Amino acid sequence: MKKLLRVLRGEPAEVPPIWLMRQAGRYLPEYREVRRRAGSFLDLCYTPELAGEVTLQPVWRFGFDAAILFADILLVPHALGQDLSFVEGEGPRLAPPVMDQEGLGRLRPVEAMDTRLAPVYETVRRVRRSLPAGVTLIGFAGAPWTVATYMVAGRGSPDQAAARAWMYRDRESFDRLIQLLTEATIHYLGRQIEAGAEVVKLFDTWAGMLPEAMFRRYVIAPARRIVGALQARWPEVPVIGFPRGAGVGYATYARRVGVSGVALDTSVPLAWARRELGEGPGRPRAIQGNLDPMLLVTGGEALRREAGRALRRMAGSPYIVNLGHGITPEARPEHVASLVRYVREGW
Repeated sequence: MKKLLRVLRGEPAEVPPIWLMRQAGRYLPEYREVRRRAGSFLDLCYTPELAGEVTLQPVWRFGFDAAILFADILLVPHALGQDLSFVEGEGPRLAPPVMDQEGLGRLRPVEAMDTRLAPVYETVRRVRRSLPAGVTLIGFAGAPWTVATYMVAGRGSPDQAAARAWMYRDRESFDRLIQLLTEATIHYLGRQIEAGAEVVKLFDTWAGMLPEAMFRRYVIAPARRIVGALQARWPEVPVIGFPRGAGVGYATYARRVGVSGVALDTSVPLAWARRELGEGPGRPRAIQGNLDPMLLVTGGEALRREAGRALRRMAGSPYIVNLGHGITPEARPEHVASLVRYVREGW
């Protein structure tokens, strides 16, 4: 069995597996060349030959233990009927924003998503056929709360105010949006698994913006429904959850959702995580992440020191080396190579 899969089943590895969020991206010159050929970011996402190439580029260059599908969390609202574009230097735009019951009525049913998402599933099939031996393919989706914040605002926002206002103003209709996205996410991840994904990850980037009661309602409850539905049909496929910014809410998330692995943001102490999150139902739960992405910009002694600290603190437990968030465009490929070397060979 592949190393990452063994760790996600609760088995410690003497040399832990390593992959990095956003490992295929703008910090790599080979990615920038393919992006130029593609024309637009969406064209790149929806062209299986090119999306497959950039999915595999960091595996070819660095020898990571996993490839993560190159796509975007906003392909789901695009498939549900919102127009999607990416403005250079500013980020995504979704139009028109979904702000009320009328906006909900404009969205397509979940069953219609595959018309637009078929190229993504073809990318998964292509990558799975091309994976080097021992490398695991990870599929992913944005979690309902995080995706909803973009759909409601029509773009990224620093405080997710539009979604939070709707949530308090008309909980019944906002619940319907979350329910739709929950079913859409189950469908989307299920199709990725059918196409060849061996692990799936649920990204809840804005989980930390919610107070406790709303965190339970809009982060934990949908994630539990998604994980339960997937594991009922594909019990052998592990799910990694990433409730970024959740703080002590990570413990409730880990206990209630049933994920095989929990991805940590940079603020979560590893010692606390090992103690509070590491016990799963019947076996240890894998812990992933925590390293500061800035270390791959600066490199040097700080990178060596922090990587060593993480490895020592998590020794003897099922740990996956990763960042607390995605690689930044300013990261240096040589620092990524150094991190892989530290993990594999020591220092």
